[in-house]
Amino acid sequence: MDRDADAPEGETADPTDVVLDGLTVPDDAGDAEAAAIAAAVAAHLRDGELAAAAAAADGEADEGWAGERWSFAGRVDRLTNRSVRVPETAPTDPWTAAGRADRF
Repeated sequence: MDRDADAPEGETADPTDVVLDGLTVPDDAGDAEAAAIAAAVAAHLRDGELAAAAAAADGEADEGWAGERWSFAGRVDRLTNRSVRVPETAPTDPWTAAGRADRF
């Protein structure tokens, strides 16, 4: 689905508009109920924005191997039929680490 299809030329559609396209409020909803629905949707969207910002911040920080070290050790084990212990100081670049797998 093209988000920018309905936007005027040169402009991009607001992602919130795309999310809210399927949102409906019951016709018989009172003011308080409509306000509660709007507050819940706003809180949900804000939580999503915060989660995306946190994920972006985590992606920017170089945390080294973190949990990927064990995945790499398992991959080496499956490919070479030998268990290895990947040091925390091992290069985090997959190609470089693969080239040094025989030394682990």
